[in-house]
Amino acid sequence: MEKFKTLKAIVAPMDRANVDTDAIIPKQFLKSIKRSGFGPNLFDEWRYLDHGEPGMDNSQRPLNPEFVLNKQRFQGAKILIARENFGCGSSREHAPWALEDYGFRVIIAPSYADIFFNNCFKNGILPIVLDADTVDGLFKAVNEQEGYELTVDLEKQIIIKPDGSEISFDVDEFRKHCLINGLDDIGLTLQHVDDIKAYEEKRKQVTPWLFG
Repeated sequence: MEKFKTLKAIVAPMDRANVDTDAIIPKQFLKSIKRSGFGPNLFDEWRYLDHGEPGMDNSQRPLNPEFVLNKQRFQGAKILIARENFGCGSSREHAPWALEDYGFRVIIAPSYADIFFNNCFKNGILPIVLDADTVDGLFKAVNEQEGYELTVDLEKQIIIKPDGSEISFDVDEFRKHCLINGLDDIGLTLQHVDDIKAYEEKRKQVTPWLFG
C-alpha cells in the first residue's frame, strides 16, 4: 500500500447524498479480485452513456458530458468531496479499489457507511469526516474557482485551503499509523514474519506429523 503523508491536489465534487457502492462500481465488474483495473469503470453508469460490461474498450465508449468527472476542470483530481452517507449499500471492497485506481487518495464527507469507511483505510484512501456546513463551504469554493486545490496533511491532521486557512480533522491513531507507513493488513502481518517463522519451526518439532 502506498504511504500517505501529505497530498496537494485538485478537488472534484460529488454533490449527491447516499451514493452507494453499486453506483461507485456496478455489480457486473466484481468478477475480478486483482484490486487494479477498476478505475475506468468508477461511477460507470453515470460516467458513460451506454451500458458497461467487463472487457469493453472504455476509450471508445460515449462519455456523459454532464457527469462531473468528465469535465475538463476536474481532470487529475485526487480529492473527492461528497455528501452524507457516502459508500452505503453492499460491503464490496471493490468500491475503494475503484476510487484508488482512478486516483483518489482522499474523500471528504459528513458521514460514510461503516464498512466502506473501514475499507478505505485498508486500501490507502483517507476518508475525512467534516461537519455538513464545512463540507458545504468546500462545495461552494470548488464550484466558484476552477482548479481549486486543497492540501491534506495527515501527520498534522489539517486541511489547508488556498487562502492558507486550516481545517482540522480527527483520525484514529492506529489507522493514521497504517496510512503514513503504507501498511495494509498483509503489511501489518509481515512485520511479525520472524515470530511467525519461529512459531512454525516450534510446531514442526512438537507436532511433526502435521508437516508430512
